[in-house]
Order: sequence, then C-alpha cells, then structure tokens
Amino acid sequence: FLIIPFHLCFSSEYPIYFSNNDSYIQTTTFLPEDFTYLPHLQCPERLPFMKGPMEVNVSEVQLSDIQQLFDDDSIKLGGHWKPRDCVPRWKRQRLQFALYVIEQTGNQPFNRAMLFNIGFIEAMKDLDWDCLIFHDVDHIPENDRNYYGCQNMPRHFAAKLDKYMYLLPYKEFFGGVSGLTVEQFQNINGFPNAFWGWGGEDDDLWNRVQYAGYTVTRPEGDVGKYKSIPHHHRGEVQFLGRYTLLRRSKERQNIDGLNNLKYSPQITYEHLYKNITVELTPELAVVSDY
Repeated sequence: FLIIPFHLCFSSEYPIYFSNNDSYIQTTTFLPEDFTYLPHLQCPERLPFMKGPMEVNVSEVQLSDIQQLFDDDSIKLGGHWKPRDCVPRWKRQRLQFALYVIEQTGNQPFNRAMLFNIGFIEAMKDLDWDCLIFHDVDHIPENDRNYYGCQNMPRHFAAKLDKYMYLLPYKEFFGGVSGLTVEQFQNINGFPNAFWGWGGEDDDLWNRVQYAGYTVTRPEGDVGKYKSIPHHHRGEVQFLGRYTLLRRSKERQNIDGLNNLKYSPQITYEHLYKNITVELTPELAVVSDY
C-alpha cells in the first residue's frame, strides 16, 4: 500500500480560485498557459498543466518500464521530488512529494490499517511533512484536477470508483484514497490496528474522524473519479469481527492506533519510492480489552 506525503504552502500573491465547496466545474478559473512562476513564492493550487479528465490505462506494466519513463534527475532516491520554479508544493500539481510503499510479510491476515500507521511513522522520520495521502495502489485517478492537498478537514479523494458504477457506496465510505494533515492524523490516533483481514478499517477511520470533530470533504462533480485495477480478495481473509470492533470505535480510539504500535521494518530505497517491508503479528499492537 502507498503513502504519499506532501509539503503544502499557500500564498496570497498568486490568485487562488478555490470555492468553499471545491467545485472544479468552471475550468476558466485555472491559471493561463503563459502563467509566470515566481521562484520565491509558493506554487498556486490551480495550474495550467491540470487539464481535467484523463485516459487511464489499467493494463499490466513492468516496474522497469515505469522507471525508464521517469528517468529524471529531479526525482531523488526514494521517490522524492520538489519543483524548481516555485517554492515546494505531484509534478503537474507542483507538489513536493515522496512515495512510500508499505508491504506486509508473514502468515497473518492482511492488515491494511497497520501498514498505513507504519508508513506514517516512517515518513515523518524523513521530513516534517504537512499532508499525507493514504492510497491503495490499485486506484488510478481519472482527473488531474483532483488536487492532492490537505485542507482544514480530512479529504476523501476517491469519491467515484468505477467498480461502484461511479456512485458512492454509502455516505460513510472513506476507502481507496484519503488524505489528512499530520495534525489531524495524530489527533485521531491514526488507523486502528485491530482489523486483521479485509474490511472495516476505513469505516473505523470515518468514526475516528467524526469523534474528533472533523467532517470528511470530497471533490464535486467527476473530479473524484478513479479506475481500480481488477483483483480479488480471498474470501477466507475477510475480517468477520469488524462489526464488533466498529460498535466500540469510540472506546478503542485512544488505545488502538499510533500509540500502541511496535514493529521492525526492512527498508530499501528505490529510484521512484521507498519500500518498507514489515512482518505483522497481533503482538505488535496489543490492546488488552476492546
């Protein structure tokens, strides 16, 4: 699974056109093609490079081909990039970013939430990031105006998935691609660690956000459209205990998350990302009573 931390900064010297509902319908609000960047100022959020809907190819590719495609000296080891023509702010969106891939080994059921917690902790060791995007690797954005930045409320970027006919499955759906500031993520104590197997951890994250007094925001219109690469979860690893845990989300929030996690990662630096591999067991995040 993928975590993309960003540095965010805002400037009053560039025209910013975001409305309160983050509507991107009127494309004329984006900066013109001949816009001149000022190296001493923060990069604006709406850039001429951001064209909107994109053609998405979900066919299988080799990592070596991707590395060759992005053979760019500006990308540092570990997948770290920042713009040169304005103060650090994904390339086309002029965001300073790094890519962290977190993988699980061992024989335990998959624990997506614990992997994200580990990724957060490791990313913060590298840089004092402002914003983190928790991104399923099989989700591909279809619109480059889906701005990968954090605001004053947590953000659900993947509001319209092709596998759900581009409809929100239910109001509390918070899966696929979500973003929080460092402060927000720490305030909710991160993801829960107790969800072993598929399902439930995103709903618990939604609960944590609500209990902390936040409101989840989403992009409007078709900006939040994503394609998902088809694959199948093994039925035997679906987490059957998720409903019991969800009923006690509030009780568990302060005892299960970032503050009860122990692990020993194996870290390798690739050109396009930093790989974090960890063997997970329930003993790494013990909670005596749910």
